[in-house]
Amino acid sequence: MPSAIFHRVARGSLLLGAAALCSVAAPTASTAAPAAAPAPVAVTVNAQAGLATVPDTALGVNDAIWDTNLGTAETSDLLKSAGVRMLRYPGGSYADIYHWRDHTAPGGYVAPDTDFDTFMASAGRIGAEPMIIANYGTGTAQEAADWVRHAKDKGYRARYWTIGNENYGNGHYGEPWEADNHADKSPAAYAAGVVAFAEAMRAVDPDIKIGAVLTTPGNWPDGLVGAGDAGTWNQEVLTRAGAHIDFVDVHWYPGGGTAAEALTRTSHVDDAMYLLRRQIDQYAGSNAGRIQVSLTEMNVGVGQNTQPGALFLADAYSDLLENGVFTVQWWNVHNGIGNVSTVAGQRDYGDFGLLSSGNCASDGSVCEPPLNTPFAPYHALTLMKSFVHPGDQLVRAGTDDPLVAAHAARRPNGDLQVLLVNRDPDNERTATLDYRGYSPSTSTAPTVISLGNGAPALETAAVGTATEQTLAPYSLTL
Repeated sequence: MPSAIFHRVARGSLLLGAAALCSVAAPTASTAAPAAAPAPVAVTVNAQAGLATVPDTALGVNDAIWDTNLGTAETSDLLKSAGVRMLRYPGGSYADIYHWRDHTAPGGYVAPDTDFDTFMASAGRIGAEPMIIANYGTGTAQEAADWVRHAKDKGYRARYWTIGNENYGNGHYGEPWEADNHADKSPAAYAAGVVAFAEAMRAVDPDIKIGAVLTTPGNWPDGLVGAGDAGTWNQEVLTRAGAHIDFVDVHWYPGGGTAAEALTRTSHVDDAMYLLRRQIDQYAGSNAGRIQVSLTEMNVGVGQNTQPGALFLADAYSDLLENGVFTVQWWNVHNGIGNVSTVAGQRDYGDFGLLSSGNCASDGSVCEPPLNTPFAPYHALTLMKSFVHPGDQLVRAGTDDPLVAAHAARRPNGDLQVLLVNRDPDNERTATLDYRGYSPSTSTAPTVISLGNGAPALETAAVGTATEQTLAPYSLTL
């Protein structure tokens, strides 16, 4: 596996560190007492409290030009089965060194059969809308405009274009991981670049959507004002380029030293999205109301291939879609083996991919499952396909237990789906559901789709009732 395949991990797991190890003395036989069963969880679903409507592009993932399996029929069909509706290319920080015309990325590895036309054929097979990252770091506005022209001449449905990747990581704030050949690396310079790129690209196709890179509120470098700047990265970009963009693009790697801590980080979503929307309204001028939000990279801090990754994906995708994000995209389809550990009794490979790359540790001591074996987050994404359909109305749901999360969506035909996330690795929960503005059927058991810890696939059965469900430890229940 080329070392370049881990470029995203350098921003994810390596900065966050390995899961913390701790030991707790077990009680002796004479002092141990039977654990009390957890109290029932009260779940409230208010079908009349509407949140956002699910867009066509809701469920997304990332593709990368160093992935030798990008575009293969097997990979494409797996993504289609998982309900992927948006596909991002050419892959994170590689976007700022990638030149589409000759399919090169100086300083990085480009796998064979991963060019733009191959990617678009894969997107067509999947039925996914492409999101393409124009090379701001080492490219030009003319290069991006020529790319738009190529896509238009080919008859591709390529509407969404982001200018660069994580351009605030160009060293302006002291952390240089994103390639940027511009002498001026300030947010004002990036904003000027966004305007120039947008004008050149729209001159070729006025119907495309242009996105600018922002930083997620509460995450570095949010709140920092660089030397010589008039404001923060988000303030400068929105003030100077807000009139020229259709959406903003943010990333989120919330970290967490343990699986339990990582799973609590979804509680940050509402505040982060509120603050981001507030920044857009404050700084983007008269165009603010039409600027959408995409979250195009995300992964969990611990247990990327095991149940924490699955629970986090379902909970975070739901939270973000409830807040009106028009696409949420997991990093990544394939990524490669990382730090191997055991999480909740399951082998975790520290691999940020949805699907196994089938490779081994450098010393050959541990190998992943065969190529394209789905990891737990893949199954969670497949469950999300059953939970949210384009046009569904997300509605408010909540619980009285911090270890259990609830989400709900109402179909245009009036049907209601309820998603329950049990973050307790050791105990099942009995959930009692109370509905407001909705009367569930009581004559038959509801159809329940679930994913338990270590399960090789989703399970579907008619069990329980619409008002009471038993949630297995560390499980998703729809």
